[in-house]
Amino acid sequence: MVITVLLVLSVLLIVVFTTRFNLHAFLALIIAALFFGICSRMPLHEVVSSIERGFGETIGKIGIVIVAGAIIGAFLDKSGGALALAERILRIIGPKNVTPAMALIGYIVSIPVFADSGFVILTPLNKTLTKRAGLSLATTAIALALGLMVAHTLIPPTPGPIAAAGILEADLGWVFLIGIPVSIPTLFFCWFWAVKVAGRVQIDPNPELTEEEFTARQRMAPSASHALLPILIPIVLIVLKSIADYPTHPLGQNDFYQGISFVGTPVIALLIGTGIAMTLPKPFDKSMLSSSGWIGDAMQAAAMIILITGAGGAFGMVLQNSGIADMIGKSVSSMTIGLWLPFTAAAAIRAAQGSSTVAIIMTASILAPMLASMGLDSSLGRALCVLAIGAGSMVASHANDSFFWVVTQMSGMDVKTGYKLMTTGTICMGVLACTIIWIIGLIAL
Repeated sequence: MVITVLLVLSVLLIVVFTTRFNLHAFLALIIAALFFGICSRMPLHEVVSSIERGFGETIGKIGIVIVAGAIIGAFLDKSGGALALAERILRIIGPKNVTPAMALIGYIVSIPVFADSGFVILTPLNKTLTKRAGLSLATTAIALALGLMVAHTLIPPTPGPIAAAGILEADLGWVFLIGIPVSIPTLFFCWFWAVKVAGRVQIDPNPELTEEEFTARQRMAPSASHALLPILIPIVLIVLKSIADYPTHPLGQNDFYQGISFVGTPVIALLIGTGIAMTLPKPFDKSMLSSSGWIGDAMQAAAMIILITGAGGAFGMVLQNSGIADMIGKSVSSMTIGLWLPFTAAAAIRAAQGSSTVAIIMTASILAPMLASMGLDSSLGRALCVLAIGAGSMVASHANDSFFWVVTQMSGMDVKTGYKLMTTGTICMGVLACTIIWIIGLIAL
C-alpha cells in the first residue's frame, strides 16, 4: 500500500513540477526517481546505479533512432518535400475534397515531422486551398490538426511511439502494423468532426501566399515520389524485419534473412532514410550538414526528446528495482480495465502538462515494470500497450499545449472555439482509438 502511494505521489510530483513550476521534464523525472527510490527505502547506492543504468540503457537503445528521425523531418520540412507530398495527395483526391485531403496530408506528413511543425509548414497551402474551395478555415484547419495528431501519437518513426517502443521493448514493426489499422478509423473520425462540428464555425482563410509565391515555392521542392522515399523505405525495412523474425521464419534463415534482420533494425533503417533525405534539397549545399545547418537544427530538436526519454528510463529502472511490479501486480491483475490503464495514465499526464511526447515517455516508463502483471508481456501485448499510451496522449489538447496555440492562433480561432473544436475533438478521437485497440486486445491476446 505504501509503495503504491509513493508511485502516485511521484507522478503527481512530475505533474506539479512541469505544470505549476514550469520545470523541464528531464529534471522532473530525475527528481521523481530520487524521491521514489529514497522514500521506498532502496539502498542509496542502488538508487544512483538504477538512475545511471536506466538512463544509459534507454538512450543506447533509441537515441540514434530519434536523431535520425529528426534529421529526416528537418530535410522534408526545409527542402519543400512535405509541401510536394501534400500537393500530390490533393491532385489524387481532388481540389473539391480539401477537408479529407488536409486530414490525410496531416496524417502522412506527421510521421516524420512534429505535429506543430507540420501545421506551420502546411498552413499556407491549407489557407490557399480553403479559399479556392469556398470553405471555412475552421473546417480544414481542424481536419489538418487532428490528422497530424493521429500519426504523431500512433505511427513510428514519430519520436513518441519510437521512445515508448524502446522503453517497453516492443517490436516497432508490430507497432506500425497494428497502428495503421487503428489509425485509419481514427482518421475518418477527424474528417467527420471537421465537417460536422468545425464546419459550423465560419472563419475566413485569408491566404498568406499569392499564387505567384506559391508557384515559386513549388518549383524549388523535390518530387512527391522522391519526398516519400525517406519515410517509406525505413518503414518497409522495419516491417520486413518483423515478418522475417516471426517464429515460422516465412523469409527463411539464409543470407537474405540475415541481411533483412540487419537493415530492418530501426537504427540502420532510419540511417538509410537519413541518407535518402539528404538527396532532397535542390540545390544541395554542404552547409546543410553543419552544426549550424539543417542537421544542427535537427540535433537540437532531438536532444530534448533524448534527454527526456533517458530520464524516463531512469525513473522506470528505479521503479523496476524497487520491486513495485510484484507488489502492484497482484492488484493490477485483478482489475478488468486492461489496456485502458495505459490510456488513462497517458491521458492524465498529457492533460496535466501539455506535451503528448512527454506523456508517452512518462507513461511508458511508469508501466514498463508492470507489463507481465498486466498480461501484456508478449510481442503483441507490448505493441498494443504502446498504442494505448499513444491514444491516451491525444487526449485534451488545451491551453498548456503549444500545439493548441499554434492551431488556434494560425487559424484565427478564439480560445473558446479552440476548446470546442480542438480540445473536445482530441478527447473523442483518443477514446475512439483506444476502443479499437481494446477490441483488438480482446480478440488477439
